[in-house]
Amino acid sequence: MKDIIIITGGTSGLGLELVKESLNKGYFVCNLARNKEKMAELDEEFTENYKGFVGDISDESFVNTSIREISKLGNISVLINCAEKGVFKRATEYNSEDIDISLTGLKGMILCTTAVLNVKYENLKIVNIMSSAALKGNKTETVYCAAKWGERGYTEALKTEYKGTSIKIVGVYPGGMNSNFWNNSRDYVSEEKANTFMNSKDVAKVIMDNISYDNLNVSDIMIERK
Repeated sequence: MKDIIIITGGTSGLGLELVKESLNKGYFVCNLARNKEKMAELDEEFTENYKGFVGDISDESFVNTSIREISKLGNISVLINCAEKGVFKRATEYNSEDIDISLTGLKGMILCTTAVLNVKYENLKIVNIMSSAALKGNKTETVYCAAKWGERGYTEALKTEYKGTSIKIVGVYPGGMNSNFWNNSRDYVSEEKANTFMNSKDVAKVIMDNISYDNLNVSDIMIERK
């Protein structure tokens, strides 16, 4: 039976690098992301041990349908919640739409985790990729930090709920990475500044190396720039 790794947000940035690294490690990769055009390109590039699912991870119907289909393909071994969005403004400038956008990752994390836990009851690793913003408060990141702190709270509560079982929860807290995540926030992080951030490929390798052990579990991974 195939060992399946599910990755959300795997069409760009860290998510895409995690897809590539997972394929290199021999997993069958199921990629959940909303970019239809990019997913079509990946479908052509990865012709073996790969299947893409196009949709919004904050859409409960899409998530549940996809996870049920994936469960029929083989053994779900790992879920990596990587998809995220962020809006960066002064505290007085946020509106309702900004809040909804920033909470997409948290909602998707909960929906995907719930769906997987409902079809896989043991021997599962759930990896929640957050941010160093889940560990501290940052100026002009009030709502982003709120979302990330929510993800951290959810992750810690999962650890408590599944303590002593074969369901293992891993929290990942990377610092800034040079990726297209910042494309819509160039007034906050310029391209020049982003070039000083960590390489997404390097971060993906660190994550996959640390979650690939069979005889031990790394519960928290913090990755920072030098």
